[in-house]
Amino acid sequence: MSEKNASILVVDDEPDLRLLYELTLAREGYRIETAETVAQAMHKLQQRFDVVLTDMRLPDGLGMELLLALQAQGRPERCIVATAYGSAENAVEALRAGAFDYLSKPVELKQLRSVIASAIQDLPATAAVAPVAAAQHQPMPVNAEQDTAPLRKNALATPCAAGRDKGVKALNDLVGQSAVMQAVKERISKVARSMAPVHIHGESGTGKELVARALHANSQRADGPMVAVNCGAIPENLLEAEFFGAKKGAYTGASQDRQGFFQAAKGGTLFLDEIGDLPLAMQTKLLRAIQERSVRPLGATQEEVVDVRLVSATHRDLAAEVEQGRFRQDLYYRLNVIELRIPALRERREDLPALLQALLARLSKESGFEGLHIDPAFMYAMMQRNFPGNVRELENLLHRAVALSEDGVLRLDYIADCMDGPIDATATAPHQPALAATRPAPTAAPAPRPQHAGAPVFGLPGASSATAYPSRYTVAVPLPSATPAPLFASTGSERRTADGLDLRPASATAASDESRDLPQDLQAWLDEQERGVLIRALKAANYNRTAAAAMLGLNLRQIRYRIERLNIPTEPETR
Repeated sequence: MSEKNASILVVDDEPDLRLLYELTLAREGYRIETAETVAQAMHKLQQRFDVVLTDMRLPDGLGMELLLALQAQGRPERCIVATAYGSAENAVEALRAGAFDYLSKPVELKQLRSVIASAIQDLPATAAVAPVAAAQHQPMPVNAEQDTAPLRKNALATPCAAGRDKGVKALNDLVGQSAVMQAVKERISKVARSMAPVHIHGESGTGKELVARALHANSQRADGPMVAVNCGAIPENLLEAEFFGAKKGAYTGASQDRQGFFQAAKGGTLFLDEIGDLPLAMQTKLLRAIQERSVRPLGATQEEVVDVRLVSATHRDLAAEVEQGRFRQDLYYRLNVIELRIPALRERREDLPALLQALLARLSKESGFEGLHIDPAFMYAMMQRNFPGNVRELENLLHRAVALSEDGVLRLDYIADCMDGPIDATATAPHQPALAATRPAPTAAPAPRPQHAGAPVFGLPGASSATAYPSRYTVAVPLPSATPAPLFASTGSERRTADGLDLRPASATAASDESRDLPQDLQAWLDEQERGVLIRALKAANYNRTAAAAMLGLNLRQIRYRIERLNIPTEPETR
């Protein structure tokens, strides 16, 4: 929308500041209304504005009341909150409540103009039009606690069509339809439109940078630059120059001015990967840059205002790092306004077939094979693997198998030395319990279809029969014969599974008898055993998690993670 049509409501109880904001913004061409108190602001909000700039503390209440009231009614106004200098708690509280951005007092006019300009980007043209009819029939509540249940449901502006396409593509790059991945995608869509800093937490190889790019693509800054920085890969003595830039002559070899990451990301998103690897000295400088929205290049005497949205990520537990004194607490609160946890691959095994298909489609183009096929034993081994390296490890194994394959068929032999233990090469996917729960009944084999370049097929070509799978991926595997093959190949030596059963070499009949005692879903069975042990330990420790962790040889963070993952109650009365 045109900046000339943007309307702004300024709420502040100090007449001088109110006048300063009004004059500064009026010179930019905005239409300005002012209010001194929460009550006056509620009355003014009977008509619609584009932006509401409010002080945190007002004579008759808090600016947060205006924010919550706007969110409760699903109003599209973007709210900017001014907080006292150094009040990190207030800023974090406002951003978590749905504020578009915050300003630290005393407010610099350059920063004010920059934040307001960011707020009005991509707003629909109707946002600046006259009074809201609905608001005349449903006045703004004086008490912000009224009608606050549906907070922040519809407050985000709708992006343009081009932005939507870019955002949808970025979300589709996050392969997976499991419940946990759908929750991640929904949260990305919800928080992307705000300026609130986002911290992405997940194990190595889970795709944290893809999540950061999806946040950027779905934000109002999608047309701006996305600068990704690996904080652990920069030598400590170069950190300041790399982040904040340097002037000519600032150090030996500085023959010209150079931009830092903050300047390069102006108007866009700065993604700080592995933020936990930053040394404490640099953390202090980064904190000031975030608080002041300005940086001072090496060799400069004046600070430069920067306009970036910060997204950080790490595989470390930053809360634990704070407790151990390796990460600044104030920086942690500035970065961790909104947290996105990315699930490990072992927590979403149902996404493995889709991930395999997406990765093989890409590898098929890169390798030049007209069609890549997955041997059933290879597929079975993939479904049984824990993947401590997550998607990166899966991609590595596929790269290896493709490189060693001569006919486009990925076989278990190519990755056998990478597996955790021996796996029977004759075992096929239909014997695998984890897949059986989602596999429909076997059907007659379809007519052979021509293979197209880049279209991977899970199974050996030319199989006489196949098992029907959901249409989002194609898996062709031979049906089991009337006499099932042994789960483990006969080695002449005793083998023990995780549940304590001895599997000894025997005839097909004996193997069939023993397989009746095996769990149909190993992961679910293991989870149930672990859940039972944890509940017994909690009861024995009178639900003291620290004591229960000590009984089991765990630390507090480990037992908290398991309690949350397995949905275990932590109070006796809840059971």
